[in-house]
Amino acid sequence: MFAGLVLLFSCHNTTTPSYDPSLQIYTIPPPQPITFRVDSVYPHDSFAFTQGLEYYKGKLFEGTGHPDRIHKTSLRIVDIKTGKPEKEYITPDSTIFGEGITIFRNKIYQLTWQSHIIVVYNLKDITHPISTYPWNYDGWGLTNDGTNLISSDGSSKLYYMVPDESKKEMKITKILTVSDNNGELDSLNELEYITGYVFANRWYNDHIYKIDPTNGHVVGVIDFTGLLHQYDPKDPVGEEAVLNGIAYDSTTKKLFITGKDWPKLFEITLNSN
Repeated sequence: MFAGLVLLFSCHNTTTPSYDPSLQIYTIPPPQPITFRVDSVYPHDSFAFTQGLEYYKGKLFEGTGHPDRIHKTSLRIVDIKTGKPEKEYITPDSTIFGEGITIFRNKIYQLTWQSHIIVVYNLKDITHPISTYPWNYDGWGLTNDGTNLISSDGSSKLYYMVPDESKKEMKITKILTVSDNNGELDSLNELEYITGYVFANRWYNDHIYKIDPTNGHVVGVIDFTGLLHQYDPKDPVGEEAVLNGIAYDSTTKKLFITGKDWPKLFEITLNSN
């Protein structure tokens, strides 16, 4: 799955949204635009079909997936300044299509698209998986709020879940439906949990959406239309080279943004209103 971005930052709206069954529309306030500043531009592996992105202690963790590619599904630790993998594990099973990743309780969790498994790695050693969990849904994006893993499946739903190691299963604790003023927001893809909100790409969309996890309402949107072309106008990219990749540095409060097969990685700061 693939996604896109727009510009976002917003404050809570005090209006209480409601659903009017006679109109069959949601009376949710429109999301507020969030602007951003590009602070740095780094090289990115243009053959990396990026599915998940995480920042941890100065390193970028990246999950890729595409059975038809040489690299296929992989998990890698990337040097941000060079874009080159320092360590990499390539899944030997060519039928597995890797998806979103997140770092949760000193482990790395990686979704798969339609293999219906979640692969787990030790954070200190990504050279081989340590376990798997069955998962009944398609895997698209993955993040966590410190208590729950949060995944998307390409619909308007976000699945909150916790791993039960004794039973080797994922227990769903909540299913959240994401909506904006136009209704449900589908094609949710790559996810990142940032200061109490879920930020989400949408497949084939140049926006990133800021979601309130208490009610699923989209409260902000960031527009990244034309970002890659602005900084790399001569680099040809295919139709699958869409925005997909959000990582957050909680120390500097900056985001790292990229896309599938993008030759660039962007370090950005969201602007306050």
